[in-house]
Amino acid sequence: MVDHNKFIAQVGLGYWGKNLLRNFYELGVINIACDSSGDIIAERKKSFPDINYTSSFNVVLTSPDIKAIAISAPAVTHYDLVKKSLMAGKDVFVEKPLALTVKEGEELVQLAEEKNRILMVGHILQFHPAVTKLKEMIASGELGKIQYIYSNRLNIGKLRTEENILWSFAPHDISVILYLLGEEPVRVSAFGGHYLSEGIYDTTMTTMEFKNGVKSHIFVSWLHPFKEQKLIVVGSKAMAVFDDMSQEKLFIYPHKIEWQGGKIPVAQKADCHSVALDKKEPLKEELRHFIECVQERKTPKTDGNEGLSVLKILELAENGLLNTTQTVSEKPETKNHFIHESSFVDDNVAIGDGTKVWHFSHVLSGSRIGKNCIIGQNVAIGPDAVIGNKCKIQNNVSIYKGVTLEDSVFCGPSCVFTNVYNPRAFVERKSEYLETLVKKGATIGANSTIVCGVTIGSYALIGAGAVVKADVPDYAVMAGVPAKQIGWACICGVPLKFNKDKATCKNCISKYALKKKKLVVIKEEVK
Repeated sequence: MVDHNKFIAQVGLGYWGKNLLRNFYELGVINIACDSSGDIIAERKKSFPDINYTSSFNVVLTSPDIKAIAISAPAVTHYDLVKKSLMAGKDVFVEKPLALTVKEGEELVQLAEEKNRILMVGHILQFHPAVTKLKEMIASGELGKIQYIYSNRLNIGKLRTEENILWSFAPHDISVILYLLGEEPVRVSAFGGHYLSEGIYDTTMTTMEFKNGVKSHIFVSWLHPFKEQKLIVVGSKAMAVFDDMSQEKLFIYPHKIEWQGGKIPVAQKADCHSVALDKKEPLKEELRHFIECVQERKTPKTDGNEGLSVLKILELAENGLLNTTQTVSEKPETKNHFIHESSFVDDNVAIGDGTKVWHFSHVLSGSRIGKNCIIGQNVAIGPDAVIGNKCKIQNNVSIYKGVTLEDSVFCGPSCVFTNVYNPRAFVERKSEYLETLVKKGATIGANSTIVCGVTIGSYALIGAGAVVKADVPDYAVMAGVPAKQIGWACICGVPLKFNKDKATCKNCISKYALKKKKLVVIKEEVK
């Protein structure tokens, strides 16, 4: 018998996904839970045994019982998962960010409108009772004229190497500030530092200026001696502090500024007081709101357009990390990289510091290239291709739309990527592009072909002339037509030799083991 109350599937059950799963379970709406990791599924089954679990996203897409999909997977997968979910006729809740580029976000918002589907972005703080109360106080004039807003989101704990602190922490506060002020900024700038991993910012400061004269800054860091989550609103009548680490979340400081003799400002301090709030869990309220929107076909408070506004700020701020300051209407500029005079770079392209683009190459609109990359001769990139930091792309390579290279990927001379599986010159198939992801540190050998729609695992090694038609595991060595796995490679690229399922690289002394036909890293030391 089908339980029609359980109409939601969740994709991604990891670090944050476990919290969504608990709330969906308590709300009685979860039907299917999906994750690519068997270990994570096994762990979740212990707490929530009476849920259907799967490692196949296709099972979720094709299930007639599923009306809505909640996505809490890594940010780099959001665009692809959201798009496929909308195309399958499902309503979608996706954790922040909506996508990794404004162009991708715009496409998803338009697709949701065309398919008449609900699209909601997980900006959880808009459902926090303290933020709701702050919005009411600003609207009523209790704080006076708003002059300045600033936030600190600081921690020492879970460090990430797949995304920088700007994309991980700042979306929360950007969303709240836009919500409180009810408008988008006219100018955005940012600066920061990357101290643990090259190109992955650990600390950033983003400033926003608004047409009404209000300014704000957002300071985020995971290199901080203690955890702090505060948002401060400075008004002409009072100041409000939202301290999410305090038991009492919202405080009002009714300080006043008086002018002695009309010339000298003097602060008149007053005792602060806490504000009574509803005792509600923000995540549960957020997911309850999504369920209500799906059932009643209402526009979510944090819909795709709201997520797109935040995405626009993030993209401008990221360009600010490349030493630029821009207004919202300006096209991003790039500096401190080399473009050979024989090459062409279209408008709306982001290129990181230290990157070199050599002879007769073309970077098309919407493409993003990270820092310290080497782009060889006669290379075409884009439109809308994404290339990470420290990538090397050798001569005569084309990186088409739909292809994403993570950091430190090597593309050998004349290797080939495709983006349509069954092309015809006389059939338009631009809506059928398949996404290809090459993960961190992978090597694509000379003259090899990567058929679209696959994922090449981290530090995998694709042999020269190979034709890859299926996903490749991390560290796998592939060769042949079609490509088959012939072994495993160390992080330094040297083939590994196993003895009783254990191997030590002779080049860099890294250590590995084989468990259930999967490579497990014991210790890695790259020379």
